[in-house]
Amino acid sequence: MGWPSAVGPTDKPSSFLKKLQQGHPLPTPTANSIVALMDQNLWTAVDQYLADHLVTPDAHLDQALAANATAGLPSIDVSPTQGKFLHLIARIHGARRVLEIGTLGGYSTLWLARALPPDGQLVTLELNPKHAVVAASNLQRAGLSSLVEIRVGPALDSLASLHAEHPEPFDLIFIDADKPNNPNYLDWALKLARPGTVILTDNVIRDGAIIRSDSTDPSVLGTRALFDKIAAHPRLDATAIQTVGVKGYDGFALAIVKP
Repeated sequence: MGWPSAVGPTDKPSSFLKKLQQGHPLPTPTANSIVALMDQNLWTAVDQYLADHLVTPDAHLDQALAANATAGLPSIDVSPTQGKFLHLIARIHGARRVLEIGTLGGYSTLWLARALPPDGQLVTLELNPKHAVVAASNLQRAGLSSLVEIRVGPALDSLASLHAEHPEPFDLIFIDADKPNNPNYLDWALKLARPGTVILTDNVIRDGAIIRSDSTDPSVLGTRALFDKIAAHPRLDATAIQTVGVKGYDGFALAIVKP
């Protein structure tokens, strides 16, 4: 493939990034995404290899994905390896109380709920009543309904109501809802957290678009504002990891609330 003179393969990474940030065109054949320069087929094949080796086949998880598809829910669940990652983070942290912002059909909810002890609780927030019904069915089928409370409505309203109840702080908070509101979700997460709470945010790389200061995409703007807020917040220590796989090119932000 050809490379325009503005941005080429001989550029050092720092120079390449600087040119992208300044609005220079990406290498052909795309002007919109770095993803086209990479091999989605390879990422998907490696993801399948990892899942085959590290994710035990599970009828309830498979049935949840099938039910979501049958109900016409968007296919934006975490992947099996990402679900296992969430599950392990919750177990490693010894989480007893989990807050999930963005339920969809409950696939990630199942992974997180299975990490809880018998006296644990997961509160999950979903805007769409149809999605919430599908999630509730998936959780009931998996025998997890007693551990999970689904709250339906705009997440910011649900978070305000939850905070007004003065709940016990959450140990782990997973943010995976509408991206323009990411900074607002972080604000509420901090109000519902304690020192040591882990806050995970999904889809923070946006196919690499987060480096584009000229972006007008609301999801990119919300995510950039999230990173600005995390970086400046005195109560947070954080990092972010880029990921590739069956879901494409994206990543997680991981933060912990300081003492």
